Amino acid sequence: MVELEQCPIGNAIECHLAAYNAAFYELGLSWHWDSDVFHVLQSLPCERDRIKKYMETHQSHLLKVYDADFLIDAIQTTKTRCFETLTENGAKKAAKVNWAEFQRAEVGV
Repeated sequence: MVELEQCPIGNAIECHLAAYNAAFYELGLSWHWDSDVFHVLQSLPCERDRIKKYMETHQSHLLKVYDADFLIDAIQTTKTRCFETLTENGAKKAAKVNWAEFQRAEVGV
């Protein structure tokens, strides 16, 4: 797991938010965390707890059909890869993209 202090580009929070949001999009989850959501989740001691809390409070319907640990593992793995891609390519600033908006677009409109 990559900690906030290890972010080599710009604002560490923005860097991790960009990686989380890209991971959510890649996994087909129409979630979007902003800095306020991320700040609230930072009160929890570890990344797994943060993701689980978000699922329990905002996406509880998913827990009826998916195992929480399965989803958390998928999110963490994808987020780590997105973070590494972002930072290894020498980005100077984290992209601010609401990936969830892309999933709401209608084809042919």
